Amino acid sequence: MAVSSWQLARAVSKTGQLGVVSGTAIDAVVARRLQDGDVHGDVRRALDHFPIPAIADRVKDKYFRPDGTKGEPYIPVPKLSLKPSTDALELWVVSNFVEVWLAKEGHDGIVGINFLEKIQMATPSSVYGAMLAGVDYILMGAGIPSELPHLLNLLAEHKDAAIKVDVDDATTSYSANFNPRDFSDITMPPLLRPQFLAIVSAHVLAIYLAKDELTKPDGFIIEGFTAGGHNAPPRGTMMLDGDGQPIFGLRDEPDLAKVAKIGLPFWLAGGQSTHEHIVAAKALGAQGVQVGTLFSLCEESGLLPELRNQMIDQLKAGDLVVRTDPFASPTGFPFKVVTLPGTLSDSELYEDRPRLCDLGYLRVPYERSPGVVGYRCASEPKHVFIRKGGAESELTDRKCLCNGLMANIGLGQHRGDGYVEQPLLTLGADLTGAEELLASHPQGWSATEAVAYLLKVGQ
Repeated sequence: MAVSSWQLARAVSKTGQLGVVSGTAIDAVVARRLQDGDVHGDVRRALDHFPIPAIADRVKDKYFRPDGTKGEPYIPVPKLSLKPSTDALELWVVSNFVEVWLAKEGHDGIVGINFLEKIQMATPSSVYGAMLAGVDYILMGAGIPSELPHLLNLLAEHKDAAIKVDVDDATTSYSANFNPRDFSDITMPPLLRPQFLAIVSAHVLAIYLAKDELTKPDGFIIEGFTAGGHNAPPRGTMMLDGDGQPIFGLRDEPDLAKVAKIGLPFWLAGGQSTHEHIVAAKALGAQGVQVGTLFSLCEESGLLPELRNQMIDQLKAGDLVVRTDPFASPTGFPFKVVTLPGTLSDSELYEDRPRLCDLGYLRVPYERSPGVVGYRCASEPKHVFIRKGGAESELTDRKCLCNGLMANIGLGQHRGDGYVEQPLLTLGADLTGAEELLASHPQGWSATEAVAYLLKVGQ
């Protein structure tokens, strides 16, 4: 969530590589940057280039505070919904435009944006906003992104687009719809249709997506279970080791020979943090690798500098621990959590946090009655979740990822009762590249230096 910021993506892109911004919760990120006063004017500069000025002005008028919040809570942004308001749609489109436009500003490099398939209700409008900014690549995982290729074709022509939305206990089908011509009465030429890379963890899913032209991506990112953030759960019955972490085995490792046989370009992700990993990936038929942890720790990362420095200090001391927590995410998927004092990895801080869900990006739609949808999250108050039909067994040790990840980037909510949201950090489990980079850059490193290390430029 904005750790892969526009500043980071821009720096990586200028080296000739694919720089990727995060599209997760980018509406709240942009709205809070505006409320913090947009100190350097970056968001407003991007808004000045939005092709529909009246919409950009409405977003700016609603959220921009020249003097910042002055310690007051951030005003809320609309929650994801199957029936979003006009305000919600406008913010979703504009915020994705802003992040991509800033990442592409002033150079000719390529820029992508990464979305979570699970956050389906905002996908069509969010993708459209990124496309208005000329995004080159769309990346999506954490689900089965089978509808993205067709969605991109429609949106490039400004046509009405929709994707199916998973609704628990549904007796009918539901979809998230977006019509660009209803969104704006301005006639625009066709947009660049970006390349689509599906993020998958199993060769079986890659084969499934590639067999039909409607679902066929332009390539794959094959992500292993050592990657940061969410991981696909182990196949079969979930079993935990002595430290309470999920046990992954051979069944969870993709058959890369079968992926290569599909004939589409692919990249490896998760545990791919050194030049040697790149060489090995190419030997297996991959185009290269996707790297997260090295760039999360670099100076252009969206992380608060003090949090980044804490992790680097622990890395120097050999004490940096990344656990695969089977319960932290309200989605029920395993999630990589950095064990760091002063964050929600500390059980006491977690217990002190009031249970609430006011951002709601990981809420699950469920059918209350035919045609009527409600929303629930395993991180909301227990009695509320159970009243909505949620199982009590789903509540154990669930953390509010949305608020924790916002705190990581300095945009945590300051609540009226005085409670300040605490960070919850994630990295990949493989720290080899970070340890090697630290040996040559003991004070930390830039994105350019990380790319040079990976490619062995000047070495």
